[in-house]
Amino acid sequence: MPIAENFPEGLKPIGKISHSDGEHFHWIWGPGRSDGEASTNEDVKAAYEKRGESLVPLGVSGTMVAVDWDSCVADGACIEACPVQVFQWYRTEKDVPAAEAVNSTFEGTGSYVKDERKDHTDKADPIREHDCIWCMACVAVCPPQAIKVDQGNMEAHEKAAGTYVKMETGSVNPHSH
Repeated sequence: MPIAENFPEGLKPIGKISHSDGEHFHWIWGPGRSDGEASTNEDVKAAYEKRGESLVPLGVSGTMVAVDWDSCVADGACIEACPVQVFQWYRTEKDVPAAEAVNSTFEGTGSYVKDERKDHTDKADPIREHDCIWCMACVAVCPPQAIKVDQGNMEAHEKAAGTYVKMETGSVNPHSH
C-alpha cells in the first residue's frame, strides 16, 4: 500500500534524524507498518537476511518530504529524479540498521546516486528536506509510491517541534486606536 494520502494523520513523531548543521532535522513518524512493500520484496528480504538483520517496522522519514521506510524498496528512482539532492542513501553515510538511524545526526555526505546504495536494506532519506523545491519528481517515479511531498505538512512538523505559531487571518492595523 502506498504512503497514506492523509499522512501524517494518525501518526506521531517517534524520533528524528538531525542534520549536522545544527539547524535542520526531520521527524520519523510512527508507528511503522509490518505490511509495507519492503516486507514482501524478495530483494529486500534477501538483503536483510544476508546482513543478519531483522526487517522491522520503521515508520515514515520526513514530514514535508515523507518517505515511508516500510514501503521503500531501495529502488533509488527518487534519488535520481531529485534536482536538488534532497535524498541520500542513509547507509552510505552510516551503515547501521535503519532503526539505529533514528535519533542520529547525519552530515548529508551519503550518496545521492541511484546505483550507489549499499544494498536493498538501504533507504532514501530526505536529509535535505529543507531544500525541496516541491517539483514532485520523486513522487512521480517511486515504484511503491512510498513518497508524499506536501508543503502543507509544515504545520505538523512545527507542532511536533513545539515551534508552531498560528498566523492570524485578516490584517491588523497597528496604527488604529
